[in-house]
Amino acid sequence: MASQDWFDKDFYKVLGVSKDVSEADLKKTYRKLARTYHPDSNQGDAAAEAKFKEVSEAYAVLSDKAQREEYDQIRAMGSGARFTAGGQSAGGFEDVFSQFNRGGNVRYQSSGGGADYDDIFSMFEQAQGGRFGSGRFGQPSGGFRGYGGPTKGADVTARTTIDFVTATKGETITLQGEDGKPFKVKIPAGVSDGQKIRLRGRGRASADGGEAGDIVVSITVRPHPVFTREGLNLRVTVPVTFTEAALGATIEVPTLGGEPVKLRVAPGTPSGRVLRVKGRGVETPKGTGDLLAEVQIAVPAHLDDRAREVLEQFQELEPKENPRADLMAKARG
Repeated sequence: MASQDWFDKDFYKVLGVSKDVSEADLKKTYRKLARTYHPDSNQGDAAAEAKFKEVSEAYAVLSDKAQREEYDQIRAMGSGARFTAGGQSAGGFEDVFSQFNRGGNVRYQSSGGGADYDDIFSMFEQAQGGRFGSGRFGQPSGGFRGYGGPTKGADVTARTTIDFVTATKGETITLQGEDGKPFKVKIPAGVSDGQKIRLRGRGRASADGGEAGDIVVSITVRPHPVFTREGLNLRVTVPVTFTEAALGATIEVPTLGGEPVKLRVAPGTPSGRVLRVKGRGVETPKGTGDLLAEVQIAVPAHLDDRAREVLEQFQELEPKENPRADLMAKARG
């Protein structure tokens, strides 16, 4: 806060209290005004926000015993003092500063727009033996948006484990707070493992009339036995037989919480190829993912004599190509 503000502003009048107001009454009055003009209760009201800043500014000074004494002294000594354009002074302002300047005349310069406030701050700080107030000359620190005032209550952390479908589809669940009381949490569709959900104003109360803290809920998602998540996409591994992969086939693929979909496997499909089903992934307000079906060729573990005989005949007829030739060449560099 600039020094001129301390001369010009009547903080007692801003808060509507007398100069001999007690700390308890000062705090009580401020809390009432802060609740009335708090920006969260007056969203979009510029006048209310300006009043809140003014009230917080006044309380930040008057609630601090040292600052209040300094403010009272400055107001008493500087009554009627003003900065004027062009670097001129009026109303005894130089007399006020002369009390702080031991052994020399106070000088302040202008550059066509008024006094050099930084030099004036320096003189006050030297006279007081260091920093004046809680920042530069009476400047409040901390509090709501840097304007001083009450502090926010502490946040409370909570953890919950939900199943895969709940995380994908979304749901409202009930948890128990640290005070033993239940509270509801809306799980948005598409929430991921490790994500945090913040419930504004549901945490611990402020010790000095400020806004309450938040509840921060950490989410753990149980794995699904079939599906995994890749952003908004769902992935599933689909086994196919050798003949289905070699000759081609139409197969059924499961979906999450819905009916299976039919999917065409082209002839000669290799193991590991990913087939995409549009729009069957995770659905959220921001978009919908796809279902990714990864083909995995299932090798029969048991063959009867007839099947083995036919397979051996196929072995004699299949192309004499080494499927590992390219792999070996790349490995040799």
